Amino acid sequence: MRTAYSVETVRNAERELMARLPEGALMQRAAAGLAAACADLLGRVYGSRVVLLVGSGDNGGDALYAGARLARRGAGVTAVLLAPERAHAAGLAALRRAGGRVAGDGDGEGLVEGADLVLDGIVGIGGKGGLRPEAVPLAAAAGRSRGAVVAVDLPSGVDADTGEVHGHAVRADLTVTFGTHKPGLLIDPAREYAGSVRLVDIGLELPVEPELEALQHEDVARLLPVPAAESDKYRRGVVGIAAGSARYPGAAVLAVSGALRGGAGAVRYVGPAGDAVIARYPETLVSDKGPKHAGRVQAWVVGPGAGDDAATVAEVLAADVPVLIDADGLRLADAEVVRGRRAPTLMTPHAGEAAALLGVERGEVEGGRLAAVRELARRYGATVLLKGSTTLVADSGGGAVRVNPTGTGWLATAGSGDVLSGLGGSLLAAGLPAVDAGSVGAYLHGLAGRLAADGAPVGAHDVADAVPGAWRNVLS
Repeated sequence: MRTAYSVETVRNAERELMARLPEGALMQRAAAGLAAACADLLGRVYGSRVVLLVGSGDNGGDALYAGARLARRGAGVTAVLLAPERAHAAGLAALRRAGGRVAGDGDGEGLVEGADLVLDGIVGIGGKGGLRPEAVPLAAAAGRSRGAVVAVDLPSGVDADTGEVHGHAVRADLTVTFGTHKPGLLIDPAREYAGSVRLVDIGLELPVEPELEALQHEDVARLLPVPAAESDKYRRGVVGIAAGSARYPGAAVLAVSGALRGGAGAVRYVGPAGDAVIARYPETLVSDKGPKHAGRVQAWVVGPGAGDDAATVAEVLAADVPVLIDADGLRLADAEVVRGRRAPTLMTPHAGEAAALLGVERGEVEGGRLAAVRELARRYGATVLLKGSTTLVADSGGGAVRVNPTGTGWLATAGSGDVLSGLGGSLLAAGLPAVDAGSVGAYLHGLAGRLAADGAPVGAHDVADAVPGAWRNVLS
């Protein structure tokens, strides 16, 4: 499990550790890891040109000490000081002793553009509100540089706790972070500024429960439902799909396609697209008598392509089994009814749907995804899976938010969300709790998207067909 902790938690852990270590030892640990990562990226350190962008905080100190280590290995290292009077004095002295130099006034941008490596130590994890005006030209020069840009702990200008980016920020090729991941390194839009992320262990002792957690292959493998020798199709779970309409029969077909590959033993379909479903998936149990009379299920999926069929949504929500609500179902579901349900509810909006539910603009959700998913979970008393470039899963009871590490931009295609709904609903029917069903479903869906696309456009049906391969990939 990859975990991320808030700035406050990290600061507390750092203070506790520094109290037990000689003065400056923690910064030296960080600088050693940072210098090693830079050397790996450069390949040949001797003769390379390295420029340090140095702010006034400990990040600037980390950059200076790392620069000193690179200078001792033969790199030409120059520090650009954004606040010379407040630069880390010991770090600056170490750089000068190692043969590094400090840039003169007005030299910064040209040096940055010609560097082989630019080390961003402008702002630390406590920075808020984007870059200060004096740092913006240097960040722009780093973006134009032919060399690699390495961020110290996180890119300057992004919010460590939320992943929000207000104004200008440094775009890094590599971020070297210390002790633990910070939430902003895992959540867009900040994640896009971080590039690859390398974690350096500096010995922090952190709480059991993080702010964010991201499942890895081994975590998903432990959660996947595997039939026992005595299992039959009913013991494995039956998922009901109430989806589709005369206008959108494809949504029903795609939701069923995901459900058939999600671990449940059988899929019941209810709705007006029965002929289309049976034509593609004859193993589906089809009914046109409504959810109440479809037969026993262990979970329902409702909403994809439902149009304005509020009655079916209400009927499904009245069932005393887990329910996944997606697409039109999110608009049609009564909020009070959702809050009052005793069985688990999993809502799966994209940013536009989440914005409508929260009564805000879409951009506010996209810019503050962590706050949005938490507020939706709290407001509806449900588990919420917020789809997007970084998919987040939050539980109404609080605790760590799950962030999905798989996926590809090629998944942004019509019907892809319907496949995810069926897949998540099937995992619910197989017995997974809502948080696990959502996060495992997103993980498999994202991995299937990668496998299906392989760098080229795909359709939603291709993603569904790739789910078994993703499942096997996780277990291998």
